[in-house]
Amino acid sequence: MHQHTPLIATIVAGLVGAFILGALAQRLRLSPLVGYLMAGVLVGPFTPGYVADQALANQLAELGVILLMFGVGLHFSLKDLMAVRAVAIPGAVVQMVVATLLGAGLGVLLGWPIGGGLVFGVSLSVASTVVLLRALQERRIVQTERGKIAVGWLIVEDLAMVLALVLLPAVAGALQGGPVADPWSGWGRPLALTLAKVAGFVAFMLIVGRRVIPWVLHYVAHTGSRELFRLAVFAIALGVAFGAAALFGVSFALGAFFAGMILAESELSQRAAEETLPLRDAFAVLFFVSVGMLFNPAVVVEQPLALAATLAIVIVGKSLAALAILRLFGHPAGTGLTIAASLAQIGEFSFILAGLGVGLGLLPPEGRDLVLAAAILSIMLNPLIFALMVGRAKPAAEAKAPAPVESAAAPEGHAIVVGYGRVGAPLARWLIMAGERVVVIDDDDRVAAEAQAAGLTTIWGNAAEGRALEEADVAHARKLYLAIPDGFEAGQVVEQARRANGALEIVARAHSVAEAEHLQGLGADRTVLGEREIARGMFEAVPDPLAAA
Repeated sequence: MHQHTPLIATIVAGLVGAFILGALAQRLRLSPLVGYLMAGVLVGPFTPGYVADQALANQLAELGVILLMFGVGLHFSLKDLMAVRAVAIPGAVVQMVVATLLGAGLGVLLGWPIGGGLVFGVSLSVASTVVLLRALQERRIVQTERGKIAVGWLIVEDLAMVLALVLLPAVAGALQGGPVADPWSGWGRPLALTLAKVAGFVAFMLIVGRRVIPWVLHYVAHTGSRELFRLAVFAIALGVAFGAAALFGVSFALGAFFAGMILAESELSQRAAEETLPLRDAFAVLFFVSVGMLFNPAVVVEQPLALAATLAIVIVGKSLAALAILRLFGHPAGTGLTIAASLAQIGEFSFILAGLGVGLGLLPPEGRDLVLAAAILSIMLNPLIFALMVGRAKPAAEAKAPAPVESAAAPEGHAIVVGYGRVGAPLARWLIMAGERVVVIDDDDRVAAEAQAAGLTTIWGNAAEGRALEEADVAHARKLYLAIPDGFEAGQVVEQARRANGALEIVARAHSVAEAEHLQGLGADRTVLGEREIARGMFEAVPDPLAAA
């Protein structure tokens, strides 16, 4: 049956396999990315059993790349980069050059042409955005100095890789080697033409896109249709990416990155990110599955020394280069070790560039296999590297997020507000005005920074994971207010808070009667339905004519 529905079969096999192996990886305290990649290996052509349609998987991967790059652009912050530009820009550039030279040298030793070695080296020079940010978030150090340097470093690497993806097809002819009678027609003209197309696309986006995209989003937002708003965001991401490729001849990746970057300037960017996250995550998973399908596990047995050398470049070479650069700039060892550990892995950009290199005939397929194997192993080893180089307790203690509330300073207990959004922010202000001592928990670093800037004791993290509740000293709190819109996540928080403090008064936000009953069944003392409160407010706002008479 699946032979007649290859698209459905590929999506189902990819998502189901990714879910099972991703959950297993999470259980083993590994990144779920390892599970997604291994799911691709299982449904790929190099392992026995079911083989998914490679052509369809590649197209789904392209959608994944578009939405991944859209997400990168959506979270791109020039302000964050400028704050640490003195060390992040030169540091990232030098570290990438060192890793590229090491990778190119290994490629030459393996008998590859210099062009293939350079592509291989660049693929090894950039860290995974997903893995790096998750490592920093788990240790509550994104808002510290070293966390900001790491994020700025990552932004520079991402920009460099976007540029590499755009320019590589133009210079592929020169990198393939061989005599070139006319350098201008061989690679000079294609490079100049590519740069001209990129410049034209950038100018179009800055002049036209900067005005049209925010206007479209604001128009759709005012219709009040959540479905239409979500559709508009996806239409912008996919439409700009496809238009960039069709009209300007640039990559889908660059088009999607600029779509996200332009959208990030809008006041609706946060809502756009939230609305599109589920589908972005789904296609990102399919991207990693499709990458895993390309991996030939035989490379582990057939080329163990080459794999060991590749892994050494990723884990040792990059880390030592980053540590030396940071120490040269006068940063303490703790900062250098944190950034070195966070960069000791490779991920999504490495897959994209290696795949492009193979497609252009620059990188041999075994080079791509080495990149994929090194990525899987480095992602698996990254938590251990972090623990060895940085330690788990020290980063959390040094984080700028406020320390846990001391119960001695609040003998009558304090109030915890989970979520500092449209509901949580005014709620926290009213509690402060009422004389309560308030601790805010939010898993968005920017929102947490806003709460902290407002003078509130703030814990940055996901309350459903338990650690944030411990830091907020829920065992000695008097009240807990759940202002987050996700009922499933709120239920997890209610369960953990109730176990930690049986006398805690819990008030939760709900969107339906069924959700309210669910939260109360888990231990919430009271639930507040938004629509019901709006109805009550509207009723109370209008005088009763009978009473007036």
